[in-house]
Amino acid sequence: MSSAADLETTLLGPVLPGRECGDCTACCSVLTVDTPEFSKPAGVACVHVTDAGCAIHAVRPTICRTWFCGWRRVAALPDAARPDRSGLLVSLNFVRQPQNCFEGVSINIRLMPGSDAITNGMAGRVLDALCDGLVPVWFSDGARKMLMHPDREVAALVLSGAPAPAALRGEVAGWRERYGMFG
Repeated sequence: MSSAADLETTLLGPVLPGRECGDCTACCSVLTVDTPEFSKPAGVACVHVTDAGCAIHAVRPTICRTWFCGWRRVAALPDAARPDRSGLLVSLNFVRQPQNCFEGVSINIRLMPGSDAITNGMAGRVLDALCDGLVPVWFSDGARKMLMHPDREVAALVLSGAPAPAALRGEVAGWRERYGMFG
């Protein structure tokens, strides 16, 4: 892969036609941005975001021009999963110093403050759409981060190297093949 953008396209798919940000500016406040060109902490609105969107859209930083949330890339996510509608922000995460193989490159679903996505079922629909491949999926409610895919038993077997029971052998082998080098 030549860049993080290429990896995002490989794992999540290309930006989908018709999936525009519109009035959504969730990424402008929810995410941490830490690049030489621009930085801001998570949970703090960007100084350039206004009620009408980005005040510097035409000359916005590279990170803002090249980053797209998962809703814009994953066709299996319903239209109602757009972050400002669902209260969930889906992204591909890159952790510089992961604690285990499931943290290095993974899908992260962030529950935004005030969201009712758990009680209204949207979080379940988003998880169902994302937990079907060999890409780890984490869910964060702001206080804690939980590995949702693979499930706890499969993750423990992958990390420990212990023999898998027959019913899980294929799944565990798939994860080990993909992530074993990060062991």
